[in-house]
Amino acid sequence: MDIKLDPSRDDLPLVANTSHILVKHYVLDLDVDFESQVIGGTIVLFLESGNRFKKRSSSTEVACPSESNEACKFRMPEPCQIPVTNTKTFSSKIGYNDFVICGKGEKDTSGKDGNHDNQEQASGISSSKYCCDTGNHGSEEFLLVLDCCDLSVLKVEEVDVAAVPGIEKFTRSPKLRNQIVHEVMALPADRWREQLDYYARCSQAPGCGELLFDTDTWSLQIRKTGAQTATDFPHAIRIQYRTKPQGRSVTWTSDQSGRPCVYTVGSPINNRALFPCQEPPVAMSTWQATVRAAASFVVLMSGENSAKPTQLQEDYSSWHYYVTMPMPASTFTIAVGSWTEMKPEICSSNDVATERSFSPSEADFRYIGVCGHMEYPCRFQKASATTQKIIPHRVFAPACLKGACQETLLPLIPPCLSAAHSVLGTHPFSRLDILIVPANFSSLGMASPHIVFLSQSTLTGMSQLCGTRLCHEIAHAWFGLAIGARDWTEEWLSEGFATHLEDVFWAKAQQLAPHEAREQQELRACLRWRRLQDEVQNSPEEMQVLRPNKEKTGHVSDSGSSVIRHGLNPEKVFMQVHYLKGYFLLRFLAKRLGEDTYFSFLRKFVHTFHGQLILSQDFLQMLLENIPEEKRPELSVGNIFRDWLESSGIPQPLQRERQALAECGLAQQVSAEVSAGDAVHAFPFLPPRAVGPALHPWRGARDRRRRRATTVAKWVRVNRRPRKRKRKDREEVFEKLLPDQLVLLLEHLLEQKTVTPRTLQSLERIYRLSEQDAEVRHRWCELIVKHKYTKAYRDVERFLQEDQAMGIYLYGELMLSEDPRQQHLARRKDHSENLFHASARSPGGPRLAWTLDIKGRDQGEGWDMCGARMIQFSEAAPETGEDSCPRKVREGGPCLSLHCSTQTQIGVMEIS
Repeated sequence: MDIKLDPSRDDLPLVANTSHILVKHYVLDLDVDFESQVIGGTIVLFLESGNRFKKRSSSTEVACPSESNEACKFRMPEPCQIPVTNTKTFSSKIGYNDFVICGKGEKDTSGKDGNHDNQEQASGISSSKYCCDTGNHGSEEFLLVLDCCDLSVLKVEEVDVAAVPGIEKFTRSPKLRNQIVHEVMALPADRWREQLDYYARCSQAPGCGELLFDTDTWSLQIRKTGAQTATDFPHAIRIQYRTKPQGRSVTWTSDQSGRPCVYTVGSPINNRALFPCQEPPVAMSTWQATVRAAASFVVLMSGENSAKPTQLQEDYSSWHYYVTMPMPASTFTIAVGSWTEMKPEICSSNDVATERSFSPSEADFRYIGVCGHMEYPCRFQKASATTQKIIPHRVFAPACLKGACQETLLPLIPPCLSAAHSVLGTHPFSRLDILIVPANFSSLGMASPHIVFLSQSTLTGMSQLCGTRLCHEIAHAWFGLAIGARDWTEEWLSEGFATHLEDVFWAKAQQLAPHEAREQQELRACLRWRRLQDEVQNSPEEMQVLRPNKEKTGHVSDSGSSVIRHGLNPEKVFMQVHYLKGYFLLRFLAKRLGEDTYFSFLRKFVHTFHGQLILSQDFLQMLLENIPEEKRPELSVGNIFRDWLESSGIPQPLQRERQALAECGLAQQVSAEVSAGDAVHAFPFLPPRAVGPALHPWRGARDRRRRRATTVAKWVRVNRRPRKRKRKDREEVFEKLLPDQLVLLLEHLLEQKTVTPRTLQSLERIYRLSEQDAEVRHRWCELIVKHKYTKAYRDVERFLQEDQAMGIYLYGELMLSEDPRQQHLARRKDHSENLFHASARSPGGPRLAWTLDIKGRDQGEGWDMCGARMIQFSEAAPETGEDSCPRKVREGGPCLSLHCSTQTQIGVMEIS
């Protein structure tokens, strides 16, 4: 079976035949080899077939949307050796060529894709005879199809679970191995420790027959001679495999201290280049993993336990993690590096925001009821968990970031966790690790069960960027992880909710009064409105639709396979429509129903659907059923589908909401203040939607609007003043602005055709722009590049080095420039190579997406920078892109062609 995808196509296939058989539990036993950049070992799959798993309805399954993209560092494969996998001891290493494939004595050979197979050698049967729809076709043998890519599979065998001592109590016949597996799976949730122990012991049982397997671009196919149905197929199989250095699921790189590390990157192909798995959302499973690495490394993973290392011989350590809540394989996360746990210097009661008691409407989520998900040890059933405002948490980072973590991140975690609990109730996961990932991480954050990755860019400036990003990732614990989309094309069910909730969590974490919180949220709504307008103007209409499959949403083939539309489209990672339109839909609903009513319903929704998969209609139908008739005129599932989810462009209700925003004292009211004075003549480029008020709670709205307008007008006057003027007119008095206000101010100045060096110098001095957070500094760097402000080139260089998730746009701007000094700044080896590894992701306003064809460098190899990942491709013809390339840069022979198309960002994408 080989799905032939045209390279120009952008859909991602999910080929696992989940309608016939499901993986219920994974046991991984892996070794991390930094020298060869390979993770290798075994994975044991425990399977369930038949109708046992079909008792769940379409709304009682769990999934997680695709996570954000990451560039992959390519290198040639190196010889790899790993230890014999054993959770008890650490044996001497043996080479992969010492393993026997299929018991036939074949050599360890690879096909052109580097994968191994034994099906044709052993049976002479072509893999094309078997397709992803294979279930039970008469006399043909059943085929287990797993999602798999960029892996070298060495051996597949059935596991003799009947050989485990004490296991005989599960069956009267040692031949009924599948019955044993079923009985282990059927153990009740309160015996989860016993169940994990049986899984571990079964995974170490000897093999009892090798299985035939084949691989192609997207899958691993396994069959057993004589097994014609899923019921007959072995329900416990062991796969021996290794990753490839260029595999797209993990990145091998160096941390901020220069030490090697490896971590999962939220690839478009998820984890199928880390281990063979079932990718479709219905394939919910638990897992446990033992990972060995050199003793100097720390292994972090998406696991319920806070693992501690077990010392092994030869200076190696072993780490063990487990998960008892069924989750999609795409959420499995691992990070191995020289991480240091960061602890606060002084534990203070001030670290935790004072939490008020629950009102009756807020307490309704705390009742103990029957959960609708498959059985597992659920925190919503534990009274102690429902009242736990702050779950245990740890922070890891390279030692060189200790000061920044202690100053910025550590104090924010307790109030943000407490705020989330006050809004949504029970934390779905029992603990949280936060890791500051290497500088080349492609986004500001990514959430997985029990662990969050944050970019080092969040540690700079004031606390707002770090706080809002942390709140966004915490929100994913509920929406995106505990509650997932049954169809991954409905990404708004994850990102729209997380974007809407981050503002709510952050306001509570700051302990703002209601009117202060409202003003802060209105300002952020204005920023998002600007970006949504740019997004719909500069992106394909087809990719602006939140429910692209319409009435076919959630449908799969008879086998369970499906295709994720635009899953591999390089432009998709630039799209923020699912964040923005999803956010504005939820904001619209909250305002229509009233925030108290909406959030009371949301807590009820979380309690009803946690641990399950949903479609858009599940949320909307329950919402409309739980609100009074008088609060839902003209609201129906059909209308919301039509206006918000199944149409491109800006929804009509949001067009009306734009006017409401202005009436609430935001953009148009500020514009009115500007037009009332000299600023309307001095600042003609200011659009009516452009300005939001400052958040200064100690003054009234009118004073804020006047001060904000005056600030803009003052900078226009400063910029237009002649160099020589009277001393008494030299200084203007400027108000202190918050980060979001600075972003707006700088974006408006970017629209000014000319900004003098004197104005730029004053801007930097008054607002200390080089010390602000990454969002502000990015706009500042754009001003520097646009106006060739050479005195501040050091700020651009620093941004390219330290904020790589956001710096790729600046790199493109520098390379497009005809200024030799700017091109030299972009070509500096110490950061340009890192930027090739980073995501093409930028923080706001109109942006450029581009493809870089580098000719004449590294033996004619090139890199595709679109899609927040790096894809190696062969050298293009010299004339490629002549017509579309706006300009070419030649220096010393190599030609750098930049193919540009306008795109828009709102920030950096995470699972996100």
